[in-house]
Amino acid sequence: MHNIHAAIALFGEAEKGRFHSLTRVASLEQLNELFGHPTEDSQGLLFAIQFLLYNYEVIYLRIEEEGFDRNNYLEGIQLLHESRKDLNLAAICMPGVGDPDILSECSSVCQHYQAYLIMTEKDLYDYCTSFQA
Repeated sequence: MHNIHAAIALFGEAEKGRFHSLTRVASLEQLNELFGHPTEDSQGLLFAIQFLLYNYEVIYLRIEEEGFDRNNYLEGIQLLHESRKDLNLAAICMPGVGDPDILSECSSVCQHYQAYLIMTEKDLYDYCTSFQA
């Protein structure tokens, strides 16, 4: 196995795998075995593949529907808050999320770990335009 830099927490859909848990993934084989194929229009597993290829460990949080399942996101953020002991978290990735409330909750985790928030251009646009009346 190759050197793992740090971990990236990733919220995403998948065809299989556990909900409501932090699942550590260190290889493409393990990702496929645990979560299977991406669902239609999902970006979570595609981001996971990229992060693994760049030697980051992925902490995958399977959610029901990317960008829309508010309770799964907030529950996942709470799990990250509670798991502070041994995570070497470099970033959090939430494809499909532009909701200011979810991103606000995520900011405290990012601050604690001094981690980046990774989002797509579309999600950033959704976030920025959510403040317009």
